Amino acid sequence: MSGEVQQSPLKETHERLGARMVPFAGWNMPVMYSSILDEHSAVRENAGIFDISHMGQFVVRGAGAESWLNGVLTNNVAKLGDGQGQYTMMLNERGGVIDDLILYRNTAEEFFLVVNASMIDEDFAWMEGRLAEGVELVNESEGWAGMAVQGPESAAVFAKLFPGDELPKRNGISKLADGGVVCRTGYTGEDGFEFFSPVNEGGRFFEEFVAAGAKPCGLGARDTLRLEMCYPLNGSDLSPDRTPLEAGLGFFVDLEKEDFVGRDVLARQKEDGLASRLAAIEYLEKGAPPRAHYKVVTEEGDELGELGSGVLSPSLGKGIGMVYLPVALAKPGSRVWVDVRGRRFPAQVVKKPFYKPAAKKG
Repeated sequence: MSGEVQQSPLKETHERLGARMVPFAGWNMPVMYSSILDEHSAVRENAGIFDISHMGQFVVRGAGAESWLNGVLTNNVAKLGDGQGQYTMMLNERGGVIDDLILYRNTAEEFFLVVNASMIDEDFAWMEGRLAEGVELVNESEGWAGMAVQGPESAAVFAKLFPGDELPKRNGISKLADGGVVCRTGYTGEDGFEFFSPVNEGGRFFEEFVAAGAKPCGLGARDTLRLEMCYPLNGSDLSPDRTPLEAGLGFFVDLEKEDFVGRDVLARQKEDGLASRLAAIEYLEKGAPPRAHYKVVTEEGDELGELGSGVLSPSLGKGIGMVYLPVALAKPGSRVWVDVRGRRFPAQVVKKPFYKPAAKKG
């Protein structure tokens, strides 16, 4: 990709639907259509649809694909059956997070990876530089349009468009008769799915999902929804200088499997204990919305860290955020202050997630 801003294959559809477009991760993407509150509520209560065409799609094939992937990713690929997926991470030699991604197994020797938009080129180069003999790695990102339908009514929306097909089970993947790919995951905490179509058919499918009852939603609502669930954003809450253990993502790291990049650092960290941990904090009173990079301080004003993510939660009606804090302060009930342009607002560490959605279907 060049340095210029990329355009979504759904650009004309967004403009027709009245989206407000903004640059994001090197792409021109919709930040909202009506309002963040409107779109957030639609996903929590009914169904919303997001353009995720900016995200990358890689395919890995070959007899040695499973073993090779196990050596470059944190989770245990061997646990996946055909049609199953898992959240996992790619680490540097220091154990820091290069990217977090979803890996799906199509067959014994073929895998489908969905990676973050801003990391497509870097991820591909990193993986290609470590490629094992007999393993094929293909970047298919330019060939797919992607959309995520999320919310308690998402399964009903799918059924209207594909009455002859079934959604896969949670964290599953399946190929549809028309060539599309559907994955049962999400970034909102609600039931939902991702749908990938050939790039030239994306606009049609997006509008058909809207006609079936999914409200068009932008990046603004996607951010408030995922942060209420304490889902990390790569580049904000995850970084090459922080390990998955510090980020509270140890469940997605298998230290018992074969060696993988960064494993030794994580094993030592687990044995020695953590110095800091990613904590969820919420305001104790009304105040200016917390934002990324705002300082988090003690009552005396000593800096403890800075927010990776921060928003005014539509569901809770209060400011929320995530910040790396010393382990002793990263426990629920600990008191901190958020410095907003010289004004300090009291907050406390709370148990993750901030919001607890209704039970998922499927």
